[in-house]
Amino acid sequence: MNRRFIILTIIVMTLALGGLMGIQIYWIRNASSVKEANFRRSVNEAITKVVSKIELLEKRRSIEKSKPEGLLNINPHLPYDDFLTRSILDSLISRELNIRGIDTRFEFGIFKPENEAYLVEKSPNYRKELFEKGYAFPLFQSDIFTPPEYLLIAFPNEKRFLLTELWGMLLISLALIIVIVYSFTYTIATIFRQKRLSEMKNDFINNMTHEFKTPIATISLACEAMSDKDIMKSAQLSSSYITMIQEENKRLAGMAEKILQTAVIDSGELKMKPELINVHDIIHDVVKNIRIQVEIKDGVIIKSFYASNPRIVGDKVHVTNLVYNLLDNANKYSPRKPMIRISTENSGNGVQITIEDNGIGISKSEQKKIFDKLYRVPTGNIHDVRGFGLGLSYVKAIVEEHHGKISLESEINKGSKFKVFLPFVYKE
Repeated sequence: MNRRFIILTIIVMTLALGGLMGIQIYWIRNASSVKEANFRRSVNEAITKVVSKIELLEKRRSIEKSKPEGLLNINPHLPYDDFLTRSILDSLISRELNIRGIDTRFEFGIFKPENEAYLVEKSPNYRKELFEKGYAFPLFQSDIFTPPEYLLIAFPNEKRFLLTELWGMLLISLALIIVIVYSFTYTIATIFRQKRLSEMKNDFINNMTHEFKTPIATISLACEAMSDKDIMKSAQLSSSYITMIQEENKRLAGMAEKILQTAVIDSGELKMKPELINVHDIIHDVVKNIRIQVEIKDGVIIKSFYASNPRIVGDKVHVTNLVYNLLDNANKYSPRKPMIRISTENSGNGVQITIEDNGIGISKSEQKKIFDKLYRVPTGNIHDVRGFGLGLSYVKAIVEEHHGKISLESEINKGSKFKVFLPFVYKE
């Protein structure tokens, strides 16, 4: 996939995601504004009704207390103590607010600006909030002979109440945003994963072609040489070419087997044949087979067996391949005079095998990927390291099949150390 196309796709998706989130936020803000406007309207309706009831209570009480002292006797409205108490006012306000669906804590007070006094109040602790944030409603507007008085009401939990009213809508919006963000992230990660897999697949095909091409060419040349009459007459030369063909044929079979093993692991059909095996004996055999490859590079393999009990129950073939792959990697990635140390020790309920080399090492960023299938550590412009990138993924699969553990310690230009733990008992 073209890198420019990927970048363009990410930009388009980012803009689309930003647009959707912007619309969602705009919609939530509008819904919040509408809810707040509805709240204010309901409060206005409720308190206007309360003001009317207060004036009605005062009028009834005034009639009850009135005396026939003449029609021209003009008196201001009665003191609140005569017709209105804090509990009555609280009850009136609660009833009107509940009718309109407002069920949240409120504070109130009747304020007289003339002397800046509260004539009736629910709690003196909220005077500042009533004055600064409260809703104000004039009382007894028809009484032109009395200085104006106001019923103030405030809602300490107004914001929380409005959010509660919007809670369902906010949850749905949040869920949608999370789904969109997750889908976007997953899509981008998938694009990069597919790109990486595509690159790894191409590398694998190139490596496989190269790996198979070399022995095929060697066999072809050997066959052509053997068709020469002079060579056919020489038993020594004929035997030499036949040996060469056999060796290259084994090499081809080994490479094909490695690819088939990976296919078997992927299909989940990997079969283990557990038996009692000696880890030290396996290491002896593998070192014997690979030693010549190391010595060609003037290298050495040092064995240090510290495990007092090297016997475990496992699959002999796969454990042998496991050790061979790790030693082969240690040799391949040690350009000059490989110094490879393989040691064992008993740890917990099993045997730990440690393979340490003085090779090129693996950077921290690459260490997380080396057990991935088809992945090969980049070696810059050096292309002399053969392989399909299947060895370590196979090793990890075998270790996990034995319910063991594998770990890596490595630094660039300071070598690598692989630790493999295999338990004594194999669990089905």
